[in-house]
Amino acid sequence: MTPSPVRLAKLIHMRVDRGVRLSPDLLDITLAAGSFGLFTLPVLLRGSGHSPTAAVLVLGVAAAVPLAARRAAPVPVLITVALVLGVAALADVGFTVFHSNAGPALAIAVMTVADRLPRAVSLRASVAAAGLITVAELIGMELHPATGRNAVQLVLAMVAWLVGYAFGARRQAERRLAAETAERAKEAERRVRAEERVRVSADVHDIVSHTLSMIAVRSGVARVVLEQRPEEALAALSAIETASRSALDELRAVLHSLRDAPGDSPGAAAAPAVERPALADVRSLVDRLRDDGYPITLALPETATASPAVEESAYRVVQEALTNVVRHAGRVATSVEVGSSPEGLGIAVRNAAPAAGPSGAGRGSGHGLAGMRDRVALYEGTVAAGPEPDGGYAVRVHFPARPMKRTARADRTAAKRHG
Repeated sequence: MTPSPVRLAKLIHMRVDRGVRLSPDLLDITLAAGSFGLFTLPVLLRGSGHSPTAAVLVLGVAAAVPLAARRAAPVPVLITVALVLGVAALADVGFTVFHSNAGPALAIAVMTVADRLPRAVSLRASVAAAGLITVAELIGMELHPATGRNAVQLVLAMVAWLVGYAFGARRQAERRLAAETAERAKEAERRVRAEERVRVSADVHDIVSHTLSMIAVRSGVARVVLEQRPEEALAALSAIETASRSALDELRAVLHSLRDAPGDSPGAAAAPAVERPALADVRSLVDRLRDDGYPITLALPETATASPAVEESAYRVVQEALTNVVRHAGRVATSVEVGSSPEGLGIAVRNAAPAAGPSGAGRGSGHGLAGMRDRVALYEGTVAAGPEPDGGYAVRVHFPARPMKRTARADRTAAKRHG
């Protein structure tokens, strides 16, 4: 049963909605067949008049068939169409239903050249083709004055070149825009990776530096009291073991964030579930140092308005600042103040002047403050560190409260790293 026109239209629409599209080659073949069927076939059906039927058929086919290859060989197709039209004008053969063999063949060929080739090349090729046809038509007018001819091919060529050039310019602009968009995406990815490397580097430094400083202090205590107070030495060794295991777990989690997620790599091991440090953990950090004999006062708000990523960075800042106190100042009076306000999160770590002589756990690498600045810069924060008038030292950090894309991105990255 033949479907009705409405039913056929619905079927075609459904096929298009499902993503079925004509390929460029099939589209060009359809275009060539349509050009012959609409403009040459009627001449053959009703009679070719004074033109031989064989000539009409040959020239009509010769003008239409090359259009099927217009994308692959635009210039040869244009030359072929121009030669066919020139021969038809000289031989006085009308193979289309209009005067001067007006039809889509030349317009399509010129438009394709202008669309797909550089402007200078397409312009020269189009002018040469149009000039060849125009000269042939002028000669044909002299040879066959009874045949009504005009300059329609020249007009068609001019309009087709302008349309084709506009299409080509638009496509080139779209390609440039797509390339620029892809490059911006790559640059954004490179920036994210660079920020992640900075964060991971700072995490590794803070974890290792703090843990080794505490191990140096506690091992020194254990060595001193080993014979007189073995129970204190045992407690110091136990604290060293606990700190070492905790640091190893944190390092595994940080280093795992540099590899692919388990779901993306079948052979990858799952990251250890390590709780993400936050501002509340600053209290336990200070308590551990107090247990080692460091006189530290702490002012910490009960609630904070910062994001989890900023809280983690704030914890690392305090950790690094206190590690520097242990390394360079020793057991001196130290204060840690954390303040939260609508403007952001502020941190101040101050220590008194160290006593004469070596009092800390040893020299640092010099990378602590640099890593701290890099970490805070990820959130557009500021770091001010330097000596105080009384001989002490202070580190002041401010994280702004305004929402930032980097903060959200860091939240997602840290959440993935900590499972």
